[in-house]
Amino acid sequence: MAGFTENALIRKLQELNSSQQSIQTLSLWLIHHRKHHAAVVKTWFKELHKVKDSKQLTFMYLANDVIQNSKKKGPEYGKSFGEVLVEAFQLMAKTGINTKTKHSLHRILAIWEERGVYDAKKIQEFKVAVDPNDAIPKKVSKRKSTDTEPKDPEKKPKLESREKRRYSETKVEVDGKIETHITLSPKTPPGDPPEPEELIKALLELESSASSDEAVRERIASLPPEVSEVQLLSKLEDKESALSLSSVVNSAVELLAEYNLRLSEELEKRRKVAAMLRDFAQAQKDLAKHAEARLEEYNIKLQKMYAVKAEVKSHIENLPDVSRLPDVTGGLAPLPSAVKRVTSLPTHTWTA
Repeated sequence: MAGFTENALIRKLQELNSSQQSIQTLSLWLIHHRKHHAAVVKTWFKELHKVKDSKQLTFMYLANDVIQNSKKKGPEYGKSFGEVLVEAFQLMAKTGINTKTKHSLHRILAIWEERGVYDAKKIQEFKVAVDPNDAIPKKVSKRKSTDTEPKDPEKKPKLESREKRRYSETKVEVDGKIETHITLSPKTPPGDPPEPEELIKALLELESSASSDEAVRERIASLPPEVSEVQLLSKLEDKESALSLSSVVNSAVELLAEYNLRLSEELEKRRKVAAMLRDFAQAQKDLAKHAEARLEEYNIKLQKMYAVKAEVKSHIENLPDVSRLPDVTGGLAPLPSAVKRVTSLPTHTWTA
């Protein structure tokens, strides 16, 4: 594998796809060349502006993998990516991310928050960049400490054991050396939750699975014991009986081989459905958490409106009742007319 150059990185980013192997391979290559972390992050951010919306999430998965797996070798990538992630999240939000993509970003942020990859203030900045509606002041929980953390330190490991993650290792050749890449999260990248219709379809398909095929199971149950018990072969007395049993055994082998194949396919489908259910359940938990935050926000607004309503009512009650005031418009004398009245003077008779 060639050494690091910006052109080589651009080519690798262009070839990057959403598969776990592709992300892990490039992530390990970048960690190996971590002394170029500034150039790597600068190029990553520049190429993020160029890729399609659907591939931006893959870039975020790559950043997540590099940031987490490089921690044990140094904080360089965490600091460098931390300087551009707000703008990166804002870019994705500006291009119009859908609900599934937004959920995937929130899952990445939840992992970072849980593992202390970034501090709470930085995580909040990232959340607001993804969705400005997340800029909600958090209320201090009034629950007792026993609701979230046991007082007895001996009980803490039991709680931690519930949070254990499955670790996976991938051997990748980097510049002629075999290195081990450890995936810290349950899966990298985190699985997007399925659409409800997709999940329902997968569940309905399981109803016609091999284990539900009663007809085949009855055929297998009705097979003669000779096909599975070697000691009974001693009872064969002639060639004709042996040939007849051979035909039955061949049919039984074909029947069971086909049924086992169907069972194997069913097993894979059930594992896939289990993963879909896990991702769907996690998505619902995250959505419920956001809904709870929205409910709290609007409950506060509602209480403020109730207070305003009560104040307005009180103000109205203290105002005078106009209907009870005396009628000042009826029965009063008219105002004097502005026209001057001329008074006739008395007539005098003058005598000479």
